Order: sequence, then structure tokens, then C-alpha cells
Amino acid sequence: MPNDFPAVSGQGRPTVLVLDAAPPAPQPRLGSLTGRARVLHAADTDELRAQLPQADVLLVWDFLSDAVRDAWPGEGPRPRWVHTASAGVDRLMFPELVGSDTELTNARGIFDQPIAEYVAMLVLAMGKDLPRTLALQASGEWHHRESQRIAGTRACVVGSGPIGQAIVKQLKALGVITALVGRRARAGIHGTAELDRLLGRADWVVCAAPLTEDTRGMFDAHRFGVMQPSARFINVGRGQLVVESDLADALHKRWIAGAALDVFEHEPLPRDNPLWTAPGLIVSPHMSGDTVGWRDELGRQFVDLYDRWEAGRPLTNVVDKKRGYVPGN
Repeated sequence: MPNDFPAVSGQGRPTVLVLDAAPPAPQPRLGSLTGRARVLHAADTDELRAQLPQADVLLVWDFLSDAVRDAWPGEGPRPRWVHTASAGVDRLMFPELVGSDTELTNARGIFDQPIAEYVAMLVLAMGKDLPRTLALQASGEWHHRESQRIAGTRACVVGSGPIGQAIVKQLKALGVITALVGRRARAGIHGTAELDRLLGRADWVVCAAPLTEDTRGMFDAHRFGVMQPSARFINVGRGQLVVESDLADALHKRWIAGAALDVFEHEPLPRDNPLWTAPGLIVSPHMSGDTVGWRDELGRQFVDLYDRWEAGRPLTNVVDKKRGYVPGN
């Protein structure tokens, strides 16, 4: 969006306000903005609320926080552009922001390959029975058994954005036959009307969909019920895409053979949550996209976007606030 009116800071430079993540997470490296922008920091909702009216740009570095929703101003000045250092934007889909003329961008492109690699790792680990191998080693037991051949199995990947597409590419490299499901059918992508049919044929069901009102709770007792008893389910999208009690029930009843969750409705996952002990479930702490140096990549991406914004060029990674994600082709 064009930067065609003066900074609200009144100092001749735009004001960039950063919602910091809690320590020990480092702040973003924005040294290249020195002399070009006034950079302010907010650590909590109160600080954010006090400083939002003077901000031209808001960088949501703490993308797990609800502070923006709680602090967003009603009438009066507000940031012209909000960027979140995450692929998902569901925490920012509140009516006041959605209905405003503030432009919203996300970190599309940073996490695609790492998450795809993580999914491939889970497919190999479950197919080759790695969790049991490690458990037997820990107890000093020698127990020979057979494992699954991965090549030739079928995967249904739900979510046709860049992450879903990267997952499909990675699984195809393992010889997995893949079907990609999106909001609407188009070349190479199935629509949601075909989802149940595809689930019934899949050995691997991978959820990488954005969280919207249409996708919330989409994996429930019905969807687990149409899967094969030999199927495994993987969620690297958002925790709220899954009815967790239904998944736990499906695992206990052996409706499906196993699952792996990297995201949860409540994070960190409470110690007394029954998912910890659900049979055949691998729990990981929302780490599938976080590789060494990922925060530096996020910082560089924001600076690149800021360069465009400062020059009056159209931003990339612009979220359609009505849909809740960056539209594809």
C-alpha cells in the first residue's frame, strides 16, 4: 500500500511498534531500519494499548499473544499496516481489525519447507515404528518385527497453500501417492466436497489448513470414522482444526492406527491432558516449522516488506481479511 501520508509520530519517520515475545525469545533484528524508522517496543497488552495510536506499522513478533485483540483501538489513530511473524493469522481475525482499512501481512514462505520435512519425518517414523523401537531400546528389549513400506502408500493433504504444496512435494519424493485438498477444486487440487472420499482411501491424512470459521473442528468423530483403521493422522495446521476429544476417542477405539500432533487447542499442552497418554499418538511442542535461524529469517522478511512499504510499492503476503489467509492463484 502506498506510503502517501506523513508518519503519525510527527518526527518525519514512520513509527514501527513491535509486540515482543516473552524472554528468552530474542527481539527481531531491525538495525537496518536505523535512521529510517522510529522503533518502539511493547511487552504486554497495557504497553501495546498505550502505544498503538502513534504507530504506523505494528510487527506482531509474539504471534502467540492475544494482546493485539485486547489492545486494538476503537475510534482514532491505528496502524496502517500490521505484519505477523507467523503463517496463521487467526489470532488477528477480530472484527475491529477485519473491518478496518489496515493492511495485514503474514510470514508466508518461511515455514513451508521445514514443516514439509517435519511431516516426512513423522511419516517415516510412524511407518517404520520408530517410537516403539526407542521405547524397546530404553527398556533393553530385543524385539524383531516388520515395518511398513512407505513408497506406494496414499496421503491426503488438507490445505492447499504453500505449506500444503511443500508437504505434497516432500511426500512425493518418498514415493507417496498424494491428493491435495483446498477450499475449492481447481487444477491439481480437490475441493472439500471430495474430502470424505479421499480420507477413506488415505494411509496418511495431513492437516495443514488455515483456521477459519469453515475449518474450525473439521476433523471430528465423523472424519476419523471415515478413515481406514490403518490410517495415521498428522496435524501441523492449528490445534482448533481438530476436536481433540474425538481424536483421543478414535485412537482408544482403534478407529485409526495412530496420530501426530504438533499444534493444540491450548498451548502448552496441560500436563493432565489425556492426549499425553492416548495410544499411538506422538506429541510435539509446536516446533515443526522452527529450524535454526528461523527468527532471523522472519526479521529479514519483515525488513524486505518494510522496504516495499516505505517505497510505496504494493506489499506481498497480503491477507484477505474476509477469508483469513493469503489467497493463492
